[in-house]
Order: sequence, then C-alpha cells, then structure tokens
Amino acid sequence: MRRAIKLLLLCLLVVGIAWGLMRLGGIVEFRVGEFFISLSLPVLLILAAVGFLVLHLLIVGFRALVNWPARARARREARNREKGEAALTRALVSLAAGASDAARGEVLRARKLMGDSPHLLLLTAEAERMAGQEGAAAEAFQALAKREDSRFIGLRGLLRQAIQRQDWPEAQKLAREAEAARPGTAWLREERAVLALRTQDWREALTLAAPDTPRAPLAMAAAGQEPEAARAADFEKQAFQADPAFAPAAVAHSARLRAAGSARKARTVLEQGWRAAPHPDIAEAYLSDEQDPLGRVKLAEALVAENRTHPESRLLLARVALAAGLTGRARAELEALAEAGADRRAYLLLVELEQAEHGEGPVFREAEAKWLRAAAAARPEPSWRCAHCGKVHRQWEPVCDGCGTPGRITWG
Repeated sequence: MRRAIKLLLLCLLVVGIAWGLMRLGGIVEFRVGEFFISLSLPVLLILAAVGFLVLHLLIVGFRALVNWPARARARREARNREKGEAALTRALVSLAAGASDAARGEVLRARKLMGDSPHLLLLTAEAERMAGQEGAAAEAFQALAKREDSRFIGLRGLLRQAIQRQDWPEAQKLAREAEAARPGTAWLREERAVLALRTQDWREALTLAAPDTPRAPLAMAAAGQEPEAARAADFEKQAFQADPAFAPAAVAHSARLRAAGSARKARTVLEQGWRAAPHPDIAEAYLSDEQDPLGRVKLAEALVAENRTHPESRLLLARVALAAGLTGRARAELEALAEAGADRRAYLLLVELEQAEHGEGPVFREAEAKWLRAAAAARPEPSWRCAHCGKVHRQWEPVCDGCGTPGRITWG
C-alpha cells in the first residue's frame, strides 16, 4: 500500500513538472554559421531526457556485454562449488565409514571442481593414508607445506609419517621446521624431546626436557658428546647440581675438578654425592689417591661420617678394614649388615673374613658353607640395569646396548 502511494505521488510530481514546462513556453535556438535550429523549451527538455536515457541504456548494455564472461564464470564456479561441497560431504561420510576407495574418488572429484584448497589437500592426505598410499599422502602433505597458510599442517603430516617409518633424523628436521612455522606449540616440543632421545641428540634433549624430567642423566650424556672440554665440564657440573645423588655426575665432576688442580673441591663433591646416595663408584673415586691401607680406612671414615649406618657405608668400612687387617672392625660391620638382611656382597666378604682369620682349616670350611648358603638366599647386589630389557651394565650408559632404549639404565 505504501509503495503504491509513493508511486502515485511520483507520477503526480512528474506530470506536474511536465505540465509546468508546457506552460512555461519559450524557444531555444542553436546557430552555427548560416545554420540554426529552433526548438521550444519543453521539446528540448524532453529530447534531452530521452537522449540521457538512451545514452544510459547504451552504457549499461556495453558494460553488461563486457562483464558477461566474468558473470558466466562466476555462475560456473558457484555450480562447481555446490557440486564440490556435495562431493566433500560424501568423502567425509566415506572416511567415517572406513570406505577409503570411495573417499579417494569423492575427494578427487571435489578437487577437480573446487581446486587444491588446504582442507581438500588435508582430506586427500587422510584418504590416501587410510588406503595405505603413503606416497600419495606425502605428496598432499608436501603441497600443504608449500602454502604459507597451511605450512604447519603439511609439516605435521610429514612428521607423523617420518615417525611411523622410524626415520628419526628426517623427523627431527621436520619438527624443527614445524617449530619455526608455529613456535611454542606444546605437543611439538614434546615430540622434539622424544626425537632428540631417539637420535641421541642429548644437548637438544636437555634443552627440551620437561620440568619433571630427570636432567642429570641428560646432562651427563651431553657431556659425553661434547668435544670441547670446557663445555663438557659445564654439562657435568649441571648434572651434579641437578641431582647430587646421581653417582656418575658426582664422579665425573669430581674428576674434572681434580684435573684442574682443585683436589679439595673434588673431595667435597664426592662427599656431597655420598650423603645424597652412597654408591661404590663414589667410594672408589674418593679412595683412589690413597694407597696406604690404614690411610684408606681413615678416608673411608671421613666419607661415611654423615650416614654411618647406611648399608653401603658399612660395606665400605668393612672392605677397607679387611684390606688393612682390621678383622675385628670388619666383622662388626658385616655382622650388623647380616642382621639387617644385607645383599650377597656382605656374605661374600664374610667368607673372605673367615679365611683371613682361620686360614684353610675346618673352622673356615664350616663358616664358608654357612655364609655361602646365606649369600645364595640373599638379594643380589645392586647394579646398573636397563629397566626396559633387564640387561646388566658394568657402568651407567645413556643408551642400553641390548635393546637400544635411551634413558632407562638405573642403579638398583
């Protein structure tokens, strides 16, 4: 109703203007040399309006003719987009149903209709992977990685493939590229840490280690890889500071200090390590410079002063006392260990003690049989053992040479 009223008012306005012009009258002349044209004012205005309308229609028609290919292309793209989205939907349904061949066909159809957009390339890669075509999937991921807007997605796909085929150096390289494409991604940092362990890049593994990861073994492994002595010493110091109870770190840091002429600091490091967790390697390093048996007894007493009753402390005191001929002291320590349920080392030392006191006589034979039976029933002595495969190692290593697992060799 309002539109009809507006149209009526517009018609009235036009008629009013036309009527006014008709009443206005007047003549307009155009003279060029001897030629002239004389028109009444209303006729001139009407001709001008008609001319303007014709010119406008010509311009509009010319523009429509020029833009016709673009409009036809846009209509064709719209139809292709509609068909491509339908094919994309069918591809997603096929993937969800596990029909990889149907999914690949629908994805190919969608790509022909819509082009290689990032989401279609990703869907192509997933369909190819589901079909077992890792090479075709890699091509799709590489196409994604070449695009600035989808580089991270492509690199993640390639990284996943490299991990699956256990190509650890390639996976590490891709992980670094992905980190550069999108810094600070949490899962990527975790992947890089795992890859650093796999490739035995201990320095990077130490840098990427999570806060709750034991850092001392990683720092010691990095020290073993470092060709420069000063940096190796720094890693050994980091390892000791991270965990004084880690015996290899205490021994290595102490040896480095001793080589630098700081014997007192070296002994202090070993004493701190023994206080944290007594270990035979620490005792061996602490007593290594003393050859006199009684001097070794005094050094051992100084080392174990703050945890005198620890089994390792008693075992050390018994061993050095027996070597110095102090059989009484050795027996006191070993019998205390036996009463507490020691491991087999204490009973084997008791055999040595009985031999030192009684020689090869019947008394020794009877005592030997007794202590050997006790040793057979006692728990085994602690050792460096791989927690993954159970292989025993003479010393700590960052990687088990039996199963190749990194970071699983522990003392116990």
